[in-house]
Amino acid sequence: MGISEKDLSIVIPAKDELQGLRGLLPDIIENFPLAEIIVVNDGSVDGSDELISKYDVIEVKHLYPMGNGASLKSGARAASRKWIVFMDGDAQHDVSSVKKIIDDLGKGYDMVVGARSWSGHAGAGRGLANSLYNKLASWMVGHKVHDLTSGLRGVKRGKFLDFCYLYPNGFSCPTTSTMAFFRAGYSVNYIPVNVHKRLGNSHIKPIKDGLRFLLIIFKIGTLYSPLKIFAPVAFLRFLFALFSFFFI
Repeated sequence: MGISEKDLSIVIPAKDELQGLRGLLPDIIENFPLAEIIVVNDGSVDGSDELISKYDVIEVKHLYPMGNGASLKSGARAASRKWIVFMDGDAQHDVSSVKKIIDDLGKGYDMVVGARSWSGHAGAGRGLANSLYNKLASWMVGHKVHDLTSGLRGVKRGKFLDFCYLYPNGFSCPTTSTMAFFRAGYSVNYIPVNVHKRLGNSHIKPIKDGLRFLLIIFKIGTLYSPLKIFAPVAFLRFLFALFSFFFI
């Protein structure tokens, strides 16, 4: 079961990504001429809107920066096709990786995520943090999570929209969508992809957004697997109470 380009929307969230979009847009248009291409301009002030207007794509404009997650939701709502591929606007992702995502969706998966290698992360610290998120999320949802925060992913549009009320407006939207799909019993697959060094400056704040990622993992855990969080806490409190009773 292959996926036709006529059933495909490609959504690109972009906040001040002029450098990346210069090469990305013509490349995507050339390789996916029949796909619906949507660029969500998240309050950019670097001239991105002028560049976007030169191409035959749909531009969704935010009047002010609302966040990566808000851009993904706006793009999904604006999309009219059955399938969506989300990709970053900073030119990290190859067109060949997008084609792999589409081919894998055609096998019947509800979500396919492009999993980065260790070298694909922006520094050792980011790689270590993502490894921690992956292990914690895997334990929470009971499935192997290879790359929780990857921005390259393909989904069934209808199922992605089902969870919009859960998605935050910041960079933890991919994290939330992955865990929500797993816990809802939808099929999720990972494929290895290569990524390039981003063009322009990153908008991620490692400490602030890192804490948000952890909170999102626990939020989804409390919604779908509350015993995995509260049972260990209750057991530790029970042990402490026994210790207090006999030794204090």
